[in-house]
Amino acid sequence: MSTCTTLSRELTEPLAATAATAATWLLVEQSGPWGAKALVESHLDTAVGRALETAAAGTGVRVALIRSPGRHADAQAAPHEVIVAHTAPGRSWVRRTAVTDPAELLALDLAALGAGEHGGLGTEHTGGPVALVCTNGRRDRCCALLGRPLAAELAAAGHGEVWEVTHLGGHRFSPTMLVLPYGYAYGRLSGASAKEVLASTAAGHTVPEFSRGRSCWQRPGQAAEHAVRLATGETAADALTVEAERADGGGWAVEVRHTDGRRWLVPVTEGVSLPPRPESCGKAAGTPSRMTAGPVERL
Repeated sequence: MSTCTTLSRELTEPLAATAATAATWLLVEQSGPWGAKALVESHLDTAVGRALETAAAGTGVRVALIRSPGRHADAQAAPHEVIVAHTAPGRSWVRRTAVTDPAELLALDLAALGAGEHGGLGTEHTGGPVALVCTNGRRDRCCALLGRPLAAELAAAGHGEVWEVTHLGGHRFSPTMLVLPYGYAYGRLSGASAKEVLASTAAGHTVPEFSRGRSCWQRPGQAAEHAVRLATGETAADALTVEAERADGGGWAVEVRHTDGRRWLVPVTEGVSLPPRPESCGKAAGTPSRMTAGPVERL
């Protein structure tokens, strides 16, 4: 059976610069089934889900639902675990709290959270990495078929804190995983490679081989940062920052800075992936956008 993931892998579609963009993640525990548009198609009150989605628009905050791996109750009693994470280099943090009613979250200042200001929300997460594995089969069957077994394996192995999550984008790269606190997304993972990613994250590093990008940057910045990592061999998660991203003809000129003072200029262009392929199972074949970065120039 051909799926969007098998076809993407066979066509060697690059993973780099495909991460969902979000400076801050607002993750709300909600057990039970999830629909394709989970915020308004789950046991979460539809009005609350729609209001959170509306309030987050333009703030840099991405709202998603999470649940524990494995079998779960069809409904959920209070409280609901809430994880909020800001992913900018050198300023990343993870805070957690719990709410009796998710409607309480409508009082949050999402603009401030998107800017990296938590205002003392909840308590600081001091444990290891937090892994979010996309498992929403109503969004794409590959996420359920590949994501749920991975989430269960990681949870059983005790490799950090593991949650199933509703949507990380890029179904054709399943199984996909976002890891906090740094906010790097990964794709085409196996149990072994996912454990490698979590161990590296715990040590303050990223694994470029499986990386889709850091969610705090737009796709041109993700592409440029990845190109610098490949050119230099740098894996420290917080070593690189996208300093400037400006339009340059038909693409972008992106400046990347290292914490040691080194700087690089990386040209990035946007093209399409050929031949056409479905971006998600059941969808018509299309030509997904792809970013090409380089050559990397030392400044």
